[in-house]
Amino acid sequence: MAATPHELIETPDRSADVLAGVLATIRLSGALQFAFEPCGAWQSDTTLPLATLSARMPGIMPFHIVVEGDCWLTFDGETRAVEAGDVLVFPFADGHRLGSGRGGQTVSPMVELPPQPWSALPVMQYGDEDAERVRILCGFVSIGAMGFAPLRHAMPRLIHINTRGANDADWLGTMIRQMMAEIDSRRPGSLTMLERLTELVFLELLRLRIVNREKGITGWLAALADPALGRCLALVHTEPERAWTVETMASQSGLSRTALADRFVALLGTTPMRYVRDWRLYLASVALTTTTQPIAAIGFAAGYGTEAAFNRAFARAYGMPPAAWRQQATEGTARLGSAFND
Repeated sequence: MAATPHELIETPDRSADVLAGVLATIRLSGALQFAFEPCGAWQSDTTLPLATLSARMPGIMPFHIVVEGDCWLTFDGETRAVEAGDVLVFPFADGHRLGSGRGGQTVSPMVELPPQPWSALPVMQYGDEDAERVRILCGFVSIGAMGFAPLRHAMPRLIHINTRGANDADWLGTMIRQMMAEIDSRRPGSLTMLERLTELVFLELLRLRIVNREKGITGWLAALADPALGRCLALVHTEPERAWTVETMASQSGLSRTALADRFVALLGTTPMRYVRDWRLYLASVALTTTTQPIAAIGFAAGYGTEAAFNRAFARAYGMPPAAWRQQATEGTARLGSAFND
């Protein structure tokens, strides 16, 4: 039975349901951090190192957390001020420059990191210790959720959030202070704790990005806010195994088949059934990295009758067959670390 107009009016914002489902599946497949402590005038250019790293490990996402002092960021032809409490994330690993003052030495902490394994977090220090210091926690993560095209397309090239004075960022600020406490304490297990805290920080950043969406934004975030599509997407996300058809999706959304298809194309740039396929394949990618289920069983759950058909579909969507995807995730942080040392 199709949803009635009254039901659609009374239906709460379904974006929270979709958001909860997406965030529940996000795991880091690798994380690496180091402390960067330059003093005086300095500048760093990440363009070449990040291009090299991204070629070796697609999907990597760099971040900077400014803990002490202030500096500037030059990105995409624009320079902006950055201060303590700011978090900078580059979802597509775009090159950028950080610095303080003018005409300072060029430093390359990414290039000069010591070989792994590390017994403690590396602290890269530059300049005269008597000069004004900037303290930044830098790092890299690989988040499999960026393989879900609608989420990836909703991400900006730069996420810049200040954790000071913002009520919705209070928890984020608390986590960041805990991360720095782990760095300073150098207690056993600090590297493991930092990886877990980094995962929480990124979950919170994604949550803030989606919940605090800008007015007039298009794409996936706009689809979540649309009453009919939000209802439809929430059901698809919570019941991916259901035998969805355009007819059943239209019925649940309160739209005609044509209206539903048109709205999917207008806001998401895809068809209803392709969206279902993409979500199922994304869930399959999560299962490959978090379970030991046979690949054939994961493929069957994703709606593919044979392992060969699943292999072909997964390789088209993720650039590699399921077995290679699982192996990549198994290597995890070691693979991320080796990308710096090769």
